[in-house]
Amino acid sequence: MAMNLRLRDEQTEALKLRAAEEGVSMHALVLRAVDDYLARTAHEALVRKAAKEQTAKWAELLERLK
Repeated sequence: MAMNLRLRDEQTEALKLRAAEEGVSMHALVLRAVDDYLARTAHEALVRKAAKEQTAKWAELLERLK
């Protein structure tokens, strides 16, 4: 699926510089950033879910330890 991405001028320049430094296209750099964000936030969601479940499971014990 195609989409347009509107960046501020300073973002565009920074992206151009970083892409040149890494020897990749701006497009490749943006795709990598999106993939990294999606992977990181998926992991964070799993951790939040597990923490919520464990907090509920051990709520009585946690309360007694206060």
